[in-house]
Amino acid sequence: MRNLTQDNITQAVIARMADTPDARLKEIMTSLVQHLHAFAREVKLTEAEWFQGIEFLTRVGHTTDDQRQEFILLSDTLGLSMLTVAMNQDKPQGCTEATVFGPFYVEGAPTFDLGDDLANGAPGVPCQVRGSVRGLAGEPVPGAEIHVWQADAEGKYDVQRADAGHQARGMLHADGKGHYHFRSILAEAYPIPDDGPVGDMLRATKRHPWRPAHLHFMIKAPGYETLITHVFRNGDAYLDSDAVFGVRQSLVADWVKQPDGNYLVEYDFVLNPAKDAP
Repeated sequence: MRNLTQDNITQAVIARMADTPDARLKEIMTSLVQHLHAFAREVKLTEAEWFQGIEFLTRVGHTTDDQRQEFILLSDTLGLSMLTVAMNQDKPQGCTEATVFGPFYVEGAPTFDLGDDLANGAPGVPCQVRGSVRGLAGEPVPGAEIHVWQADAEGKYDVQRADAGHQARGMLHADGKGHYHFRSILAEAYPIPDDGPVGDMLRATKRHPWRPAHLHFMIKAPGYETLITHVFRNGDAYLDSDAVFGVRQSLVADWVKQPDGNYLVEYDFVLNPAKDAP
């Protein structure tokens, strides 16, 4: 098609994808083109502004490597990650709510026994974590696979430290009654990495980069949906302004200071049965 104008180019692009064999891909690409073009028209996007946008996305790509996922940070800070979680993780009442995955999960973290210290030398005040994993009907989930990771007292994950090895992260299994317990360090608030393009965006929009103190959990068990969530520390100053919009009130728990100066947090997880479970 020749003689394209601002009035007919959108339909021309959509028509060019008419033979897309994957129906879902065709649906997504058609809607993407429609919304992108509508956005450009709505804000009267200039060529200079679009080139700035391309430069920004290029910088996001250049900042991303095997230790830092700037695209996930961008998605998180725009609320898109949490929107997709909310749309796809609408669980029955009583199930533990899901929240954002975040950019700091690592495959192949070490396996620990119940009661072990997952901190593995990470700086922070010692903390005991314990609770249970059960199903929606109240049944225990024996042997549930529990992945845990968190930032240290200086607001850093192990992957942000050169040659730190695995610290404040690991995998363990619930016991035969679905109970779990391990040692780690006190969760502290921390800023997401803001020395890259996402940080520039936050400063340009007068936003802070802080996340409230939390522990990450991913829990897997046969017959149940995988749960990806956080447990947040009650009283944190950033619970109502989390930079990635991930807080849910049901995920907030008390970290209780013990007589020895260490801390204890208790949290019980409730898994949703898998859709194909008997």
